[in-house]
Amino acid sequence: MKKTQFCLIPLLTLLCCSMLTVAPLPAGENSDLPEVEVSNVHKVFDNGEHNAFTDMIEFKGKYYLTFRTCPGGHMLFPTSRILIMQSDDAKTWKQVDEFSVPKRDVRDPHFLIFKDKLFVYTGTWYCGDSAPKTRTINEHLGFAVWSADGNEWSKPIMLEGTYGHYIWRAAAYKDKAYLCGRRIRHFAQGDKDRELIETAILESDDGLVWKTASLFNEKQGDETAFLFEDNGDLLAIGRSGSNPAWVMRSRPPFDHWDRKQLDRYIGGPLLAKWGDRYLVGGRQRKNGKYVTSLYWFKDDQLHEFASLPSGGDNSYPGILILSPDHALISYYSSHEKDKDGKPITAIYMADLNLKNK
Repeated sequence: MKKTQFCLIPLLTLLCCSMLTVAPLPAGENSDLPEVEVSNVHKVFDNGEHNAFTDMIEFKGKYYLTFRTCPGGHMLFPTSRILIMQSDDAKTWKQVDEFSVPKRDVRDPHFLIFKDKLFVYTGTWYCGDSAPKTRTINEHLGFAVWSADGNEWSKPIMLEGTYGHYIWRAAAYKDKAYLCGRRIRHFAQGDKDRELIETAILESDDGLVWKTASLFNEKQGDETAFLFEDNGDLLAIGRSGSNPAWVMRSRPPFDHWDRKQLDRYIGGPLLAKWGDRYLVGGRQRKNGKYVTSLYWFKDDQLHEFASLPSGGDNSYPGILILSPDHALISYYSSHEKDKDGKPITAIYMADLNLKNK
């Protein structure tokens, strides 16, 4: 395991870009759904590169934030890296790890606590020495780093059983870990036809060696967030390209799935439980533009309570539930510009406070 060099994020990256309060949206006919005050919207990281795809978690009394940074931009570059930040108070962050994979683009890092270790999983595209002119899902490969204390981290480890799968969010139930894995049906050549892209739930005993538990999308498979209930019931929110998202339910061994299409597109879905309520977040289209929105999810319906300041390339939120009435959301956005008038793509956070329970 490598010795991590600690460094504080430069002061400029911690300066608030805007201390905004976002007006809460009405909860509609569901009067038992609380209003949420969104405040203290601020930039937490901007190094002049493309910064995107966030996740957050609490582990052994400290808070963690992870995201991708890349000088080349949003698309595929072997110069991309994953950063892992740590905080004692969810306000001031320091970097505790940075990793990349040679000749591969790393992106979409996600946390998982499993068997008393903190994992960060990343899906990777094969690039070679530069940005590739063509790409194929069949060359996808999952990698992970892990830590027992959040301070010292392993080197990137290739995940056995993930070749040809683009891995995404992870979850755990009892002694098994689970990953969303997107792949081409029968690993056919070419991935232009979304009807051929399926999504599997992968399972592991150790978080490093994986096998397919079942398929939950046999066409138009995409990014999917999992949430396990205490009894083993699995709730999932899945993107479906630019089509309306899906809500899906199953339980181990995942031999049956109940599926229902929602009323809107959700890109980079987040699914979390805040007390006894379900929160969903992600990118949606509003007035012809993409924005990062947050919803209560009840009775298989989405009830929007906030749209965060966002624009251009944005979304992929993470969440920290800090108390019964206070949470912290992370996301990325391109709605601001640098001193030369060029759009930046930076990491932002916002406080969520329940106004009534």
